[in-house]
Amino acid sequence: MRAVLERLEREDAAEREAGLPAAERSRAVARTTGQFLFSLVAPQTDCEVLEIGGSRGYSTVWLAAGVRHLGGRVLSVEHDPRKIDAWRRNITDAGLADWADLIEGDAKAAVPGIADVFDVVFLDAEKDDYEELFHAARSKLEPGALVVADNVLSHEETLGAYSRARQADPSLLSVTVPLDRGLELSVVLRGD
Repeated sequence: MRAVLERLEREDAAEREAGLPAAERSRAVARTTGQFLFSLVAPQTDCEVLEIGGSRGYSTVWLAAGVRHLGGRVLSVEHDPRKIDAWRRNITDAGLADWADLIEGDAKAAVPGIADVFDVVFLDAEKDDYEELFHAARSKLEPGALVVADNVLSHEETLGAYSRARQADPSLLSVTVPLDRGLELSVVLRGD
Protein backbone atom coordinates (compact mmCIF):
# COMPACT_ATOMS: atom_id res chain seq x y z
CA MET A 1 0.00 0.00 0.00
CA ARG A 2 2.73 2.47 0.94
CA ALA A 3 4.61 1.74 -2.29
CA VAL A 4 1.48 2.53 -4.33
CA LEU A 5 0.93 5.79 -2.43
CA GLU A 6 4.56 6.84 -2.90
CA ARG A 7 4.45 6.03 -6.63
CA LEU A 8 1.24 8.04 -7.06
CA GLU A 9 2.76 10.96 -5.16
CA ARG A 10 5.80 10.93 -7.48
CA GLU A 11 3.57 10.76 -10.56
CA ASP A 12 1.41 13.65 -9.33
CA ALA A 13 4.48 15.81 -8.57
CA ALA A 14 5.98 15.07 -12.01
CA GLU A 15 2.71 15.94 -13.78
CA ARG A 16 2.39 19.22 -11.90
CA GLU A 17 6.03 20.09 -12.58
CA ALA A 18 5.53 19.34 -16.28
CA GLY A 19 2.58 21.76 -16.30
CA LEU A 20 0.03 19.24 -17.53
CA PRO A 21 -3.53 20.60 -17.66
CA ALA A 22 -5.67 19.62 -14.66
CA ALA A 23 -7.84 17.26 -16.72
CA GLU A 24 -4.77 15.19 -17.65
CA ARG A 25 -3.22 15.06 -14.17
CA SER A 26 -4.07 12.59 -11.45
CA ARG A 27 -5.47 15.46 -9.36
CA ALA A 28 -4.56 13.66 -6.16
CA VAL A 29 -5.18 15.15 -2.75
CA ALA A 30 -2.15 16.20 -0.72
CA ARG A 31 -0.61 13.47 1.45
CA THR A 32 -1.72 15.17 4.67
CA THR A 33 -5.30 15.29 3.34
CA GLY A 34 -5.03 11.55 2.65
CA GLN A 35 -3.82 10.97 6.20
CA PHE A 36 -6.69 13.10 7.49
CA LEU A 37 -9.24 11.06 5.50
CA PHE A 38 -7.70 7.85 6.88
CA SER A 39 -8.03 9.20 10.42
CA LEU A 40 -11.71 10.06 9.90
CA VAL A 41 -12.75 6.58 8.73
CA ALA A 42 -10.35 4.21 10.55
CA PRO A 43 -11.98 4.50 14.01
CA GLN A 44 -15.51 3.82 12.69
CA THR A 45 -16.98 0.32 12.74
CA ASP A 46 -18.48 -0.77 9.39
CA CYS A 47 -17.80 2.65 7.87
CA GLU A 48 -19.49 3.09 4.49
CA VAL A 49 -17.76 5.74 2.36
CA LEU A 50 -18.92 7.35 -0.89
CA GLU A 51 -16.09 8.97 -2.83
CA ILE A 52 -17.23 11.28 -5.61
CA GLY A 53 -14.27 11.73 -7.94
CA GLY A 54 -11.93 8.77 -7.56
CA SER A 55 -9.38 9.77 -10.21
CA ARG A 56 -6.51 7.25 -10.17
CA GLY A 57 -7.31 6.07 -6.65
CA TYR A 58 -4.88 7.97 -4.43
CA SER A 59 -7.52 9.14 -1.95
CA THR A 60 -9.35 5.81 -2.36
CA VAL A 61 -6.24 4.00 -1.10
CA TRP A 62 -6.21 6.15 2.04
CA LEU A 63 -9.95 5.66 2.61
CA ALA A 64 -9.91 1.90 1.92
CA ALA A 65 -6.86 1.42 4.15
CA GLY A 66 -8.85 3.12 6.90
CA VAL A 67 -12.06 1.12 6.56
CA ARG A 68 -10.30 -2.24 6.44
CA HIS A 69 -9.43 -2.00 10.16
CA LEU A 70 -12.96 -2.11 11.61
CA GLY A 71 -14.90 -3.07 8.51
CA GLY A 72 -16.64 -1.09 5.84
CA ARG A 73 -16.11 -0.23 2.21
CA VAL A 74 -15.45 2.63 -0.16
CA LEU A 75 -17.68 3.14 -3.18
CA SER A 76 -15.87 5.44 -5.60
CA VAL A 77 -17.34 7.15 -8.67
CA GLU A 78 -15.15 8.13 -11.66
CA HIS A 79 -16.00 8.96 -15.28
CA ASP A 80 -12.64 9.31 -17.07
CA PRO A 81 -11.77 5.98 -18.78
CA ARG A 82 -8.02 6.65 -18.50
CA LYS A 83 -8.33 7.19 -14.78
CA ILE A 84 -10.70 4.24 -14.30
CA ASP A 85 -8.10 1.75 -15.56
CA ALA A 86 -5.45 3.32 -13.32
CA TRP A 87 -7.85 3.32 -10.34
CA ARG A 88 -8.48 -0.42 -10.71
CA ARG A 89 -4.77 -1.19 -11.07
CA ASN A 90 -3.76 0.97 -8.10
CA ILE A 91 -6.40 -0.42 -5.76
CA THR A 92 -5.41 -3.98 -6.70
CA ASP A 93 -1.69 -3.23 -6.36
CA ALA A 94 -2.34 -1.74 -2.91
CA GLY A 95 -4.12 -4.94 -1.84
CA LEU A 96 -7.35 -3.11 -1.12
CA ALA A 97 -9.75 -4.55 -3.74
CA ASP A 98 -11.84 -6.18 -0.99
CA TRP A 99 -12.59 -2.78 0.54
CA ALA A 100 -13.16 -0.58 -2.52
CA ASP A 101 -15.57 -0.71 -5.45
CA LEU A 102 -15.87 1.57 -8.46
CA ILE A 103 -18.88 2.92 -10.28
CA GLU A 104 -17.89 4.01 -13.78
CA GLY A 105 -19.79 7.03 -15.03
CA ASP A 106 -20.78 10.61 -14.47
CA ALA A 107 -21.39 11.23 -10.77
CA LYS A 108 -24.39 13.49 -11.46
CA ALA A 109 -26.16 10.53 -13.07
CA ALA A 110 -24.68 7.76 -10.90
CA VAL A 111 -25.06 9.09 -7.36
CA PRO A 112 -28.87 9.49 -7.38
CA GLY A 113 -29.18 5.84 -8.44
CA ILE A 114 -27.10 4.45 -5.58
CA ALA A 115 -29.36 2.65 -3.11
CA ASP A 116 -27.23 2.86 0.00
CA VAL A 117 -26.65 4.91 3.14
CA PHE A 118 -23.18 6.30 3.84
CA ASP A 119 -21.31 7.40 6.95
CA VAL A 120 -18.78 9.57 5.08
CA VAL A 121 -18.90 11.26 1.69
CA PHE A 122 -15.68 12.58 0.18
CA LEU A 123 -16.45 15.15 -2.52
CA ASP A 124 -13.54 15.83 -4.89
CA ALA A 125 -15.04 16.27 -8.35
CA GLU A 126 -15.47 19.12 -10.83
CA LYS A 127 -15.81 22.25 -8.73
CA ASP A 128 -18.85 23.61 -10.61
CA ASP A 129 -20.72 20.39 -9.75
CA TYR A 130 -20.23 20.40 -5.96
CA GLU A 131 -23.63 21.87 -5.12
CA GLU A 132 -25.55 19.41 -7.29
CA LEU A 133 -23.43 16.48 -6.09
CA PHE A 134 -23.86 17.46 -2.45
CA HIS A 135 -27.64 17.41 -2.84
CA ALA A 136 -27.53 14.07 -4.65
CA ALA A 137 -25.46 12.57 -1.83
CA ARG A 138 -27.47 14.27 0.95
CA SER A 139 -30.38 11.87 0.52
CA LYS A 140 -28.01 8.98 1.33
CA LEU A 141 -26.96 10.41 4.71
CA GLU A 142 -28.45 10.00 8.16
CA PRO A 143 -27.75 12.11 11.26
CA GLY A 144 -24.12 11.71 12.28
CA ALA A 145 -22.84 11.32 8.72
CA LEU A 146 -20.01 13.52 7.51
CA VAL A 147 -19.41 15.19 4.13
CA VAL A 148 -15.83 16.26 3.37
CA ALA A 149 -15.42 18.57 0.38
CA ASP A 150 -11.90 19.22 -0.93
CA ASN A 151 -10.45 22.37 -2.52
CA VAL A 152 -12.74 24.89 -0.82
CA LEU A 153 -9.86 27.33 -0.18
CA SER A 154 -7.74 26.73 -3.28
CA HIS A 155 -10.89 27.26 -5.41
CA GLU A 156 -12.62 29.76 -3.14
CA GLU A 157 -13.92 31.77 -6.11
CA THR A 158 -15.95 28.72 -7.18
CA LEU A 159 -16.48 26.91 -3.86
CA GLY A 160 -16.89 29.81 -1.45
CA ALA A 161 -20.64 29.72 -2.12
CA TYR A 162 -20.63 25.97 -1.42
CA SER A 163 -19.02 26.51 2.01
CA ARG A 164 -21.34 29.40 2.88
CA ALA A 165 -24.41 27.32 1.94
CA ARG A 166 -23.30 24.42 4.14
CA GLN A 167 -22.55 26.75 7.06
CA ALA A 168 -25.96 28.43 6.73
CA ASP A 169 -27.86 25.11 6.63
CA PRO A 170 -29.47 24.48 10.06
CA SER A 171 -29.58 20.71 9.42
CA LEU A 172 -25.75 20.65 9.34
CA LEU A 173 -22.80 21.72 11.43
CA SER A 174 -20.14 22.80 8.96
CA VAL A 175 -16.64 24.17 9.33
CA THR A 176 -13.85 25.06 6.93
CA VAL A 177 -10.60 23.32 7.85
CA PRO A 178 -7.51 25.09 6.42
CA LEU A 179 -5.61 21.89 5.70
CA ASP A 180 -3.79 21.78 2.34
CA ARG A 181 -6.27 23.02 -0.31
CA GLY A 182 -9.06 23.50 2.22
CA LEU A 183 -11.71 21.06 3.41
CA GLU A 184 -15.33 21.79 4.25
CA LEU A 185 -16.52 19.34 6.91
CA SER A 186 -20.28 19.10 7.25
CA VAL A 187 -21.89 16.88 9.89
CA VAL A 188 -25.53 15.96 9.33
CA LEU A 189 -27.52 16.92 12.44
CA ARG A 190 -30.96 15.91 11.19
CA GLY A 191 -32.59 14.32 8.17
CA ASP A 192 -33.10 16.16 4.92
